[in-house]
Amino acid sequence: MRLTRKRLCSILIALYCLFSIYAAYHVFFGRRRRTQDASLRGLRKGAAPARERRGREQSTLRSEEWNPWEEDEKNEQKHRLQILNESTKEKKDFHVQIWGKAAIGLYLWEHIFEGLLEPTDVTAQRREGNLVVGRTHYSFITGPAVVPGYFSVDENNVVLVLNGREKAKVFYATQWLLYAQNLVQTQKLQHLAVVLLGNEHCNNEWINQFLKRNGGSVELLFIIYDSPWINNMDVFQWPLGVATYRNFPVVEANWSMLHNERPYLCNFIGTIYENSSRQALMNILKQDGNDKLCWVSAREQWQPQETNESLKNYQDALLQSDLTLCPAGVNTECYRIYEACSYGSVPVVEDVMTAGSCANSSVYHNAPLQLLKSMNAPFIFIKNWKELPAILEKEKTIILQEKIQRRKRLLQWYQYFKAELKMRFINIVESSFLKNNKG
Repeated sequence: MRLTRKRLCSILIALYCLFSIYAAYHVFFGRRRRTQDASLRGLRKGAAPARERRGREQSTLRSEEWNPWEEDEKNEQKHRLQILNESTKEKKDFHVQIWGKAAIGLYLWEHIFEGLLEPTDVTAQRREGNLVVGRTHYSFITGPAVVPGYFSVDENNVVLVLNGREKAKVFYATQWLLYAQNLVQTQKLQHLAVVLLGNEHCNNEWINQFLKRNGGSVELLFIIYDSPWINNMDVFQWPLGVATYRNFPVVEANWSMLHNERPYLCNFIGTIYENSSRQALMNILKQDGNDKLCWVSAREQWQPQETNESLKNYQDALLQSDLTLCPAGVNTECYRIYEACSYGSVPVVEDVMTAGSCANSSVYHNAPLQLLKSMNAPFIFIKNWKELPAILEKEKTIILQEKIQRRKRLLQWYQYFKAELKMRFINIVESSFLKNNKG
């Protein structure tokens, strides 16, 4: 019995010691483990978003929506907006409506302003968009349903986008200007500016009567092509842009556009007019066999409309060529210049004056393409297509890394070009309209 009690006491003492050791272990080591476990759980919780982020990044790279200069662009845009906000601190909210009655209006809104339109269907009867820059609210309306007298005029300040390239277009544009002028005279509109696709020969005398300095209502005129009227006071040069009437899209820079080897030295897809420099270009390409190294597709008649297939074919040519040949047409400035920039394909531009009244202005003295040259466009300018073989021979010696840097410079410049035009347009419109409000 005594032995049994002794044994029982020994067992209890042993259990007490084991419990003490267990308790001490938890006191001294349990906290560290809990901390580690918590950290691991935190990492595991954070791992999913991290994997998700990486997945998004890889998906982005796979879908090729990566923008190599996104941060630079955001910082630059933020800086510009800060400057604009500082300049508008003392101003009240300002509203401007843009009436897009020519396809160049889409270049203004979607490419330069980077605005969206609803509905997205390009065949819709009426499309609208809105955005705010600084303290100014911009709205845009376009489509066949936007007809004089059959839509509500919502704002006092209007920018009217018109096509004045041909006689039939001038008649249509005149009706719009008469309608807008009547709205100003009846005080339903306060201010009016016009963005005009001018005549390729710069014969735009028809609009003179509508300018405010001549007794009309148009305070500001933004005009395409090298008009001698440009004075940067009430007449300003505006770019032709891309062929939005053929549904040329807004193109986002991606990794492959910048880094991939391009299989063609150059491209030219277009209409060949008899006895034109384009015909001379084709002959020079064939003489040296360079037409085999370039993506060349010539046609004898101009086609105003693109099919989905022909548009894709053209975009592929731009994307897969290091250079885009830009011969002069009726005017030196052509859509192809801006479309090549969109894809990082360096424009080789025939730098010659065409027939007509286009010339140096009081502001610029380097026609043709005064606006592009004033903004240091990184193009290859030539006076004669006989210079092309030497350019292509040099192109064959350029390594991929140099081409990547050149593409980067071109794409960056084109982004800067559009951003600069946006800020110029906004500053000119607001300064003029607000100043005249005070007057």
